Amino acid sequence: MAIVSALLSVVAGLAITFIIYWALNWVVERAQEKWKKRLLPYVFIGPVLLLIGLFLVYPAVRTFFSSFMEQGQRRGEGDTFVGLQNYIELFTSPDFLSVLVNNVLWVLFVPALAVIVGLLVAILADRVGPRREKSFKSIIFLPMAISAVAAAVAWRFIYFYAPPGNPQIYLLNAIWTSVTGSEPVPWLTIDAGRLNSFLLMAIVIWLQAGFAMVLLSSAIKGVPEETIEAARLDGATERKTFFFVIIPQIRGTIIAVFVTILMTVMKLFDIIYAMTGGQYNTSVLAVDFYNQLFSFQNPGKAAAVVMVLMIAVTPVIVYQVRSYKAQEELR
Repeated sequence: MAIVSALLSVVAGLAITFIIYWALNWVVERAQEKWKKRLLPYVFIGPVLLLIGLFLVYPAVRTFFSSFMEQGQRRGEGDTFVGLQNYIELFTSPDFLSVLVNNVLWVLFVPALAVIVGLLVAILADRVGPRREKSFKSIIFLPMAISAVAAAVAWRFIYFYAPPGNPQIYLLNAIWTSVTGSEPVPWLTIDAGRLNSFLLMAIVIWLQAGFAMVLLSSAIKGVPEETIEAARLDGATERKTFFFVIIPQIRGTIIAVFVTILMTVMKLFDIIYAMTGGQYNTSVLAVDFYNQLFSFQNPGKAAAVVMVLMIAVTPVIVYQVRSYKAQEELR
């Protein structure tokens, strides 16, 4: 019933938007020339604002108020206002603090490493010749064509664990046991130093490196050849040319790629849920939201987790918008 209600709400919202657009268009067509110029912008922006209000602003406001409520324990009981209790319980819970630490680690390492790998691949691909470059880039970009869940299934055959005495069909343990002669290791259950979280990060870097490579490679090819030749004539080495001539000119693309991957990482859910379900100290905010809502049946705390995530994402969005404005002003 909930899914049907959601679908009906979407259809109703789109229908109302179309009706408002048609009504505004009808009014503008019959208005005087003086009013036409004033009303015409609203014909285009009005439906957009309505859609933003229905599908972004309204859910965000409702989530905000839900984060201060607690669901009734008995059937038929309404929600109870509990103030900041949900937030207090979250931030005094060691499990949630561990989730926040995991999120910080993901934010610190994954976008930076994905950009570095993508940039390195883009530079090397430009040096192997046009024919090999296409094949090389296609192989690196291929992971972007599969879903995150499919990637998690593929990486199961690398990380998973077969008990001692059984054939080690999983790649990492097969290498580990053959090289060291030790017992197989359950890699995804080792949270010492958050090793399992870093292993999961490698999957996302593998997925996002192709995206970073394509954009950064295009940016590098767009660098004027004259500036590179001038640097070489001045005696700059290849390393100095890259860091002091090419990098400053593709800085805007690097920031855009970094921020895009950063936002993807902050709301990451599917890979972690498919690999560990958030167990063994690998959970992040999106997985914790899912567990609070569906596993623990606590929509108030789930809404509070969403608000924490929204607050964390907002500075990134503001920075990205300002960065785009600065680039437009330079043009």
